[in-house]
Amino acid sequence: MKKPERNLPDTNVIIRYLMKDDEAQYSKAKEFFDKVKNGSSKAIIIESVVAECIYVLTKIYRVPRTTAAESLSDILHYRGIANDDQKELIHALALFSKRSLDIVDCILCAKTAKAEVSLFSFDDDLNKIAAVRPVEHGNS
Repeated sequence: MKKPERNLPDTNVIIRYLMKDDEAQYSKAKEFFDKVKNGSSKAIIIESVVAECIYVLTKIYRVPRTTAAESLSDILHYRGIANDDQKELIHALALFSKRSLDIVDCILCAKTAKAEVSLFSFDDDLNKIAAVRPVEHGNS
């Protein structure tokens, strides 16, 4: 059996898929993400693309923070997502939906929580959030 190839979708593909605002591009994005969803195709969504998607969704399209975070988190749960940092990005999106932090700070906190590293920041509130280690819950 042929090993599925890995793809790096860019921000525009994800935005078209979520917003459905360009029918031709949405159709191609949906076809791609349907394969990622069922695992027949692999995709890696890099953190800079997640950050840019959050920016575009919340600032350009005015999608509420929680909706934007949940939509991206749903995609990151697709069977074909091959990110090594999948859990950290999902955790970052959960933080983003619950806190008034920007997405980059949420990613920093999530990366700090997973790795054996400490955040180095001049932001005392951010340091406090990053110091809290999440409890692992099964597959999340």
